[in-house]
Amino acid sequence: MSYITDKLGRPLRDLRISVIDRCNFRCTYCMPREIFGRDFAFLPKDQLLSFEEIERLAVIFVGLGVKKIRLTGGEPLLRRDISTLIEKLTAIDGLEDIALTTNGMMLGNMAKKLKDAGLKRVNVSLDALDDTVFKTINDSNTGPARILNSIDKAKEAGLGVKVNMVVKKGMNVQEIIPMAAYFKEKGIPLRFIEFMDVGQTNGWNYQKVITKGEILQLLNQHYRLEPIDPSYRGEVARRHRYADENAEIGFITSVSESFCASCTRARIAADGMLYTCLFASEGFDLRQLLRSGMSEEALKSTIEAKWNNRTDRYSDERTEASAAKKKKIEMSYIGG
Repeated sequence: MSYITDKLGRPLRDLRISVIDRCNFRCTYCMPREIFGRDFAFLPKDQLLSFEEIERLAVIFVGLGVKKIRLTGGEPLLRRDISTLIEKLTAIDGLEDIALTTNGMMLGNMAKKLKDAGLKRVNVSLDALDDTVFKTINDSNTGPARILNSIDKAKEAGLGVKVNMVVKKGMNVQEIIPMAAYFKEKGIPLRFIEFMDVGQTNGWNYQKVITKGEILQLLNQHYRLEPIDPSYRGEVARRHRYADENAEIGFITSVSESFCASCTRARIAADGMLYTCLFASEGFDLRQLLRSGMSEEALKSTIEAKWNNRTDRYSDERTEASAAKKKKIEMSYIGG
């Protein structure tokens, strides 16, 4: 098995695969309804990678050093028969971990089947416990009770669970302490995500960002927290433990504390475009190569060359002015 690195010496270890660009939520910071409305043209089925094509790429990426695969979207549970794909990926020799990010709306009914297929972990997006606040954010009339029930069902099925909370000034800062208290009691890791400038439609500006430091300041008024060392190279979350017990929280600090230097992630969009950064402006069309009859060795060499030439470090270089000027791919398309 070969292991490859980019121009900055970063290995390829993690692969995010978006399986669909559709979602059943219209979160204001990701897929605002005024853009992603009833007439929005999502990808037709024949432009999505098939499960066989995803499996073929996954085998190649694992051969280049990938250890972890995460399925994303859109909402990946909207992809029909997603458990069949998980079974295919689980069987790949050398793949150590397979996880999935979901809004949790469909998770409760699918948790056991996903676990039986080989899924190990889920990250569930939940931005508030208050019913009105959460419905305002997701703009889909779904309250937090359904998501909390799905989290319980996932735990009962034996899946590892983490909860992701995007925090944005003027949206849900008042929910930080209630969320921390609830998931501390449950013993479920909660990760606070700084509002990021992904895509063109979420209205990002720095004044709407609440940073890790500001969130910690709020939490420290209620809890004693201790930092935890990273458990592996490329770990995204800056983790802390509650001093009185083993429960933990984490912070995704793309804005205030860049982690470009340790980024080991590649991303494949639902239509087969390869991206080497979440904030990329352009991708590389793997679907066209897959459907052209290209050999496995040629595909592998092409992907290897793309990673070898990678120099991405957007968050290191970001300024508010550069963020406003740069064209970026929508989160719902590229995957989280």
